[in-house]
Parts: sequence; structure tokens; C-alpha cells
Amino acid sequence: MKLIVSSAVLQKQLAALSSVVPSNPIVPILDNFLFDLNQNELTVSASDLNVSMTTRVSVESTDTGRVAVPSKILLDTLKSLPEQPITFAVDPDTHAVEITSYSGRYKLPGESAEDFPRIPSAEKSEASLVIPSEVLGKALHHTLFAVSTDELRPAMTGVYFDLSPEEAVLVATDGHRLVRYTRKDVQSSQAIGVIVPRKALATLEKALPNDVDVHAEFDTSNAFFSFGQYHLVARLVDETFPDYRNAIPVENPNKLEIERGDFYNAIKRAMIYANKATHQIRLKVSETQMQIFAEDQDYANEANERLACEYNGEEMEIGFNARLLSDVLANIDCKEMTMEMSTPRKAGIVKPKEQPDYEDTLLLIMPVMLNNSY
Repeated sequence: MKLIVSSAVLQKQLAALSSVVPSNPIVPILDNFLFDLNQNELTVSASDLNVSMTTRVSVESTDTGRVAVPSKILLDTLKSLPEQPITFAVDPDTHAVEITSYSGRYKLPGESAEDFPRIPSAEKSEASLVIPSEVLGKALHHTLFAVSTDELRPAMTGVYFDLSPEEAVLVATDGHRLVRYTRKDVQSSQAIGVIVPRKALATLEKALPNDVDVHAEFDTSNAFFSFGQYHLVARLVDETFPDYRNAIPVENPNKLEIERGDFYNAIKRAMIYANKATHQIRLKVSETQMQIFAEDQDYANEANERLACEYNGEEMEIGFNARLLSDVLANIDCKEMTMEMSTPRKAGIVKPKEQPDYEDTLLLIMPVMLNNSY
């Protein structure tokens, strides 16, 4: 089995797949890329059993064959080579791989392709949709930061795709904050609700090119995303997502309007002075101004800052985890924002002040109990 390929083209294609390769694989074969050659088309795959990604590369060859190639040493070699044609030659008996460049020759041990896990295919689609890569990238940017990393709550370790023929809603939560991103200009063929794991979507976001359509399909076990030369398969999280609709408070009579950038920067500054364990800050809001307080009594650190705002409601003091609040403010795209609240013990809702008709972004953050007065 022999093929010739551009080192730069192959390196670029494999770089997107590298994030799928597990750092501590359950079985050793998962530390490899699968090369599947069919004359002038090379298909390369990576998998961790839950997420699989495939790309197609044009090559010069008249051969067919399959072999598993160590991923890290191959990528490190490609990164260090200048742009040039390189030749792969594979021994069909030992699976040994020899790479030849203009100035060198490199040998590495391959493995039998038969040991590589089979990548699922969409046998019976439950729902499908087509979404522009820019729209999907924006949706993932708005939601992935709020996904939980707590493996004891698996239902929260992915983004919930709540799809229908009317709209597409993506939801993520870690129990302390929640984000709901809605697009009315994206519709699914059928109504379906599935949880796609964080790793798969982070890999997808990183690989998404501009100005292409992403074709997505969902069956009872997997999600399938195809775009350009790539195909990604993710095993769905087999859990019931929390009832996000009932988690969003409806009655929020106290409404705050403020410049998002100023608010975000003030929170970042206050966080420097907050307790390093709790990250607690206090907001005191009145008709025309917001005061931000933070302190760390262990080190006698204290911060107090004022911001101009427009507030309609009863004067209120409410506490938040500054790290969580700053994440929320960093992941909302707008110049001016609103914050709706009911009481200091109930969640605050953050939205852009103005949104287009086809898009709706809502972020919810839970307050923390205030333990003292400033």
C-alpha cells in the first residue's frame, strides 16, 4: 500500500481530528488514526468510542488498503516538515509505515485496521436539519461554556438540542447558570430532543469552516454532522435533560439596563478582591446606579465600584459568584444588556437589550446567599 500526499494538506486535515484522540485511551488502538485508502482518496478516522471523526484527503495512488497509524508521532512529524509531497509506504504483513520526504525517511509501527472500532452510520434518521456553519458556530459559542463537567450529573454534560419544524433551541446548564439559544430561521424535519456531549461539540466548533452548510442527522443513539470534507459522529447522552422551561422564572418585575462591556470589566476588577473560595460579590441597584462590592476578610481586601444604569423596580441587594457572572457576560454578544430579577433569592435573567426577530438569547444565573453587610 503506497500513496503520495501534500504534507501541509494532510497536517491540516489531521489537526482537526487530533482532539478526538483520547489522552488515556481505554484500548491502545484508539491512540491511532485509521487510514483507509481507496485509490486517489484517503479517508482518515479518529475515535474514542463516544466521538468519531472522519476526513477525506485527495492523494496520488492506485492502491487500496487499511492501516492504523500512531497519531501523535505522525502529527509531530507533519508539523515539523515544510510543505512538500511525502510518500507513505505500508508493509501489508507487519503494518509498518515508512514516510519519505525530500530529505529524510521515517519509520513507525502501524497496527491492524481490523482492531479499530467501527464508526456508526445513520441507519434510520429520526430527524435532520441543515444549518449554516456560522449559525451553528454562534450557537455553540453561546452554550458550551455553561455545560457541566460533573460526571455525576451526566444529563448536564452536553448541550440539549430541542428541535422542531418551527425552530431550533439549544440549551446548556450546570445547575448554577443556564443558557437558552433559539433560532427561528433553523427548522428540523421532525420534533426531537437529544443531548449531544460537550467533547463532540467542542471538536465540531473548532473544525467548522466558514460559509458551508452543516448537515445534521439524529437517530436514537447518535448525532451525525457532515460539512466539507469532515464527518463527525457523537454518541448521545442517554439521560433526561432537566425541564429548562420551568426553570426560567416568568415574573421578573425588577429590570436593569446597563452597558455590557462596562459591567463585565467592573465584575472582572471586583473579582480580584473577592474571597478566593466563594468568589462572592454584591450588587446594590437603585434607579440610576449600580454599586458593586467585593471583599476578602482573610486578607483585608475590599473593592467598591459604581456604574451608571437604568433600573425600574425596588432597590435590591443581590449576591452572585463573580466567576460565573463574568462567564455569562463574556458570552453574550451585545453592547447594551438587560437583567431581570424578582427577589435576591431567585435567578436573574440576562438578555441583549435588542435582538433580531429570528434570534433569542437568554441566560439565567442563580444568586448566592449574602452573609454580611458592607
